[in-house]
Amino acid sequence: MKVLILQGGYNEEHKVSLNTAKQIGKALTKLKINFKNFTVNPKTFEKDIVKYSNKYICFNALHGPFGEDGAIQKILKKNKFRFTHSNQYSSRSCFDKEKSKKIVNKFRIKTPSFEIVNCKQINSNFLLSIKNKYSKFVLKPVSSGSSYGLKIIRTKKDLNIFLKELTNYKRKFDLNEKFLIEKFIYGIELTVSVLEQNSKPKSLAVTEIVSLNSTYDYQAKYTKGFSKHFIPARISKKNYKKCLSLAMKIHKIFKCNTLSRIDFIYNKNQNKIYFLEINSQPGLTKLSLLPEQANYQKIKFETIIKLLIKNAK
Repeated sequence: MKVLILQGGYNEEHKVSLNTAKQIGKALTKLKINFKNFTVNPKTFEKDIVKYSNKYICFNALHGPFGEDGAIQKILKKNKFRFTHSNQYSSRSCFDKEKSKKIVNKFRIKTPSFEIVNCKQINSNFLLSIKNKYSKFVLKPVSSGSSYGLKIIRTKKDLNIFLKELTNYKRKFDLNEKFLIEKFIYGIELTVSVLEQNSKPKSLAVTEIVSLNSTYDYQAKYTKGFSKHFIPARISKKNYKKCLSLAMKIHKIFKCNTLSRIDFIYNKNQNKIYFLEINSQPGLTKLSLLPEQANYQKIKFETIIKLLIKNAK
């Protein structure tokens, strides 16, 4: 068996992907599985991949656009490569925050109120009207990962600061890029990883995330010492079980392959758990949540890698 680790992607999560690929490489070395690293350039990938025999199993270590949104999965499927993680349809549904929220709404799973807007429509008048409507709100790109472009507006001061940097903020995005505007729900940030063993999905644990930044942003996610993880989460047993059950249900709804990670927010006053998003390709770095939860359940990192390869389709 030969494994081709697909890494990089030249997007906002390029570095995270390289870190994930590094950890995968270490695990494959321990497992004595032959592998090669392949740095993906989305512009030339379809032409580049055919240079490899489809006897390789492609280990998808990409994060963010192209790697997680169904694009690379479609190309790999077309060229008859087996690959890890979810297929193009599941990947697309999970990565698109608008689509994923609409899907869970159909199953009567609570998610914060939201609306969709194009980047070019985001201006001071529009943001003021949203502030009046929701009081506190979250703004994030519909199709991006790792909290890239995430803005949380709680106060008038937050809004004024954001309005001053709005021109520079918008330059990072295409004018037609879609953004999700979501009512801000105050509460405890929770995440649950689901892992399939013997073809049966099981929720591993509920982690409570406490960011030392004002939001659980890119820095808090990938820099040691910028967030604290509490396993098990400091919530009631009833709500803990509910999170485990909801995560498993959502994993099945989206037909994820092998693993996923589902993020929630728990509002204590309402005693309600809200779905935020699902990640079909959670990070596998040293600071990542899924390996941490697997370790809590005494599941080795190498076991996760073996399962992903075994379940490659």
